[in-house]
Amino acid sequence: MKQATRVFWRLFFIGIGAFALLLLLINLGVFGKLPSLSELENPSILQATEVYAADGTLMGKYFRERGNRSNVEYKDISKHVINALVATEDERFYEHSGIDGKGVLRALLFLGSRGGGSTVTQQLALNMFDERARNPVTRMIQKLKEWIIAIKLERNFTKQEILALYLNVVPFSDNVYGIRNASLTFFSKEPDRLNVEESAILVGMVNGPTLFNPRRNPKPALARRNHVINKMMENNYITAAEASKLKKDPIVLNYKKQDENTGLAPYLREVVRNDIKKWCKEHNNPSTGDPYDIYKDGLRIYTTIVPRMQLYAEEAVARHMPVLQKVLSAQNSVKKGTVWKGRDNVLDAAMKASDRWENGKDDNMSDAALKASFNQKVPMKVFAWNPKREKDTIMTPMDSIRYHHQMLQTSFMVTDPITGEVKAWVGGIDFKTFKFDHVNIGTKRQVGSSIKPFLYCEALEEAGFTPETPVENVAQNFPGYGLVPAKGECKGNTVSMASALTYSLNCATAYIMKQVGPKQFVDFLHNINIKTPIEPYPSICLGAVDLSMYEMLYGYTMFANRGFSVQPTYITRIEDRNGNVLESFQTKMNQVISESAAYITTKMLAGPVEVGTAAGLRARLGAAEMAGKTGTTNDNADAWFIGFTPQLLGGTWIGCDDRFIRLESGLGYGGRAAMPIWEYFFQKVYADKSLGIDREARFTQPESIRKEFNYDYTPIIDQLPPPGAEGADQGNGGAGDYMMEPDTTNIPPESKLSDEEQNVLKEANKDQKKDDKKGGDKPPAVEPPKKEKKGLLRKIFGGKKDKN
Repeated sequence: MKQATRVFWRLFFIGIGAFALLLLLINLGVFGKLPSLSELENPSILQATEVYAADGTLMGKYFRERGNRSNVEYKDISKHVINALVATEDERFYEHSGIDGKGVLRALLFLGSRGGGSTVTQQLALNMFDERARNPVTRMIQKLKEWIIAIKLERNFTKQEILALYLNVVPFSDNVYGIRNASLTFFSKEPDRLNVEESAILVGMVNGPTLFNPRRNPKPALARRNHVINKMMENNYITAAEASKLKKDPIVLNYKKQDENTGLAPYLREVVRNDIKKWCKEHNNPSTGDPYDIYKDGLRIYTTIVPRMQLYAEEAVARHMPVLQKVLSAQNSVKKGTVWKGRDNVLDAAMKASDRWENGKDDNMSDAALKASFNQKVPMKVFAWNPKREKDTIMTPMDSIRYHHQMLQTSFMVTDPITGEVKAWVGGIDFKTFKFDHVNIGTKRQVGSSIKPFLYCEALEEAGFTPETPVENVAQNFPGYGLVPAKGECKGNTVSMASALTYSLNCATAYIMKQVGPKQFVDFLHNINIKTPIEPYPSICLGAVDLSMYEMLYGYTMFANRGFSVQPTYITRIEDRNGNVLESFQTKMNQVISESAAYITTKMLAGPVEVGTAAGLRARLGAAEMAGKTGTTNDNADAWFIGFTPQLLGGTWIGCDDRFIRLESGLGYGGRAAMPIWEYFFQKVYADKSLGIDREARFTQPESIRKEFNYDYTPIIDQLPPPGAEGADQGNGGAGDYMMEPDTTNIPPESKLSDEEQNVLKEANKDQKKDDKKGGDKPPAVEPPKKEKKGLLRKIFGGKKDKN
């Protein structure tokens, strides 16, 4: 053998040995740790945490860019996506074992000009690295790591599993990761519904997410789509005739980018996010030993939200709030800007808390220059009550601050009073613009007369009162505090306790407070699970205390729930990415009052919705039984209505975040500002038979009081005090006072559902309209309540008139 030949073979075998040794060292982790076999079997790819409604509807996700992934199984991916991927990215996928020898040789001979040598399995392996190496040497090492990982993947996964894994992690255009997110984003459909041309568009993005973005670069994207279609034809997945026809079609997108503002119940999702982040800190992921990460561990959070109820709640807000806003904006104090006189501190604080101010500080602008910039007109988008919930305008940033602070806000929460499950949660008028949530336990506002049922219930339970107990409609003197109420006209007459609650009489309520005692009332509130620290001031009986909507509904559950207080809950369970239940959440319930006190208070609360401060509500809705209470605070800064049926409990609040901005007219009373949202919601819920909410449902009467009480009272509807006193409720109005103007009925709910879910809802609305035309579900027309002289409570409660 010639010397040159011997040298060649010596070098050849040395090279092979060196290469084998290099592979062994790489596999041993000398050049960096490789994923273990268990990690390959359970890939720790970043995955978004998903939030689901009670019926399994995806409500939204928590993620950070690359973590926005949602895993789907192979069976849930359209065959057209699979075929397009294999035809375009790895024609011999079903033949090789992770490394395609022909592809590698072709790449080496033509230096990659006729395609690279990476298989789908290698590309999946590459996605397991944090980033692609840039240095030629480190990139070569990384490429060899890809080969090793690819072989391990092929040995431990089926071809179908590898394809699903790949499609779940691959990046698409617009920083969208995974086939499900891409399908939902670009076509608003699940990946198993994708057709050939849609599949070709998505697979075409894989090779160049930016270049082949169909939204930003339609021409290159169209050419790329047609290339994928050609590859599908060449590999016999479609016929030449099909390919020719499909290539003539234009690109049609149904684009909806997912972010924190999109999805169902955005305010509640933010509350859930904070709860789950806290839960994650307290629980470790067994696969890593570290605390769970809400943004990458792919948790699944299941809630109690009912999508249709949530949409009806948001629709109710969108129907009513623009009317109130129009009235507020037309007030002289708001229109002329005098409402801001002496409020420079509020504006200054809002200015310094804005992103514009922070950005200016980052650019080293002085305070003087920044303040000057806030008084210069610039183009901007602001919130508006229109279908898009925004409008383009030109105004100064300071005017924008005033404009947004003058927006009336709301909260609306609906629960099942028996189970405590939260069915709907609306924390404000628009999450995109106003992130502050007005429902949760941390947001407290003065509750006005909506607190009175608690006092009246305590009087029944602990002071021996009955609905017919005479109470004095006279201001009461509390030593050390003076008269309560401090202002407002008291008629000086005597009325029944039921009548006092029906008409929300402050002076009569103060009389009951005098009998019960402020300290005892505070203890009672804490016993029914209202945990906010409350000072025992006598005026709390009129609602001079700040509480949250969450706490108020927690307290009200005891009335419909036979004396049992049940905590409102919105999370039922937490699962890991594989569907294993990590924790389930049970209803917290305890008896706080007797069943008879709960029932009697409930029946007294029928008075307000019959003839009192919410007159005619029950009749307009056509419900067999209903209870409720309005609440209005000083100068209409806060308006409340909390009402319930045997099956649902709902509460709504209206007001501005700055309490000095308020409705000055009678529209600011609880019965006119807050109640219409509640009423519209219940109209929709009663009409939607799929929800199972029955108009004929009745409260269960305890056996112990079936024949115990007789009720009678003298209506005092002509003797109501003027508005303005703390907690006074005035002005009932009719249904016509609450109707929307035609140009505002097109404002959709804030939550966004998929096209398929929206179609289901549209069909339900069509059925409802048909029933309305037939008169089947439309609440019966009723006359305004008559000013009866006697016996109305007898009609509400039953029983015979006391002959004595």
